[in-house]
Amino acid sequence: MSYEESQRVYREVIAEFRANAGKLSGPYAQFDVLLLTTGAEHRTVPIGYARDGDRLFVFAADNGRENGPNWYHELLAEPRAEVEVGTDRWPVIASVAQGAERKRLWDSRIGEWEFLNEMQNAVAWEIPVVILTPVRRED
Repeated sequence: MSYEESQRVYREVIAEFRANAGKLSGPYAQFDVLLLTTGAEHRTVPIGYARDGDRLFVFAADNGRENGPNWYHELLAEPRAEVEVGTDRWPVIASVAQGAERKRLWDSRIGEWEFLNEMQNAVAWEIPVVILTPVRRED
C-alpha cells in the first residue's frame, strides 16, 4: 500500500471511529482500536491496543517495514501524546517496554494477535511494545 493510500485509509478509519464512539466495522471490528495523536504536527493514527491496568500498550510493527511507523519515532523524540478510546480523550506519556515487561506484554496478546508473531518472524529487529501511561491532569 502506498503512503497516499495508507493516509486515505487512516482518514476513513478516524472519521468512522469518531462518528461511532470508537466502534469500527470491516477488518477493524475485531480489534480494540485507539486514536493516537503525536508530534508537533499533531498527527493522528488508528492503532490496535490492549490494556495493562490503567496503561494501554501498542505494537510499533508497521506491518514489518524496516524503519517502523512514523508515530513511533515521533514518540521517541517527544513521548507526550494523546489517546482517544471511544469518546474519551486523555494525555499519555509513552515509553518502550524492555526485558521481562516487554515479553509479558507481548505474550499477553499473541494468543489473539498471531499476526504479530508472523511480523516478528519476518524482520531482523525486535518489534517495540510501546506503553501509554495516563498523565494526571492538574486541576
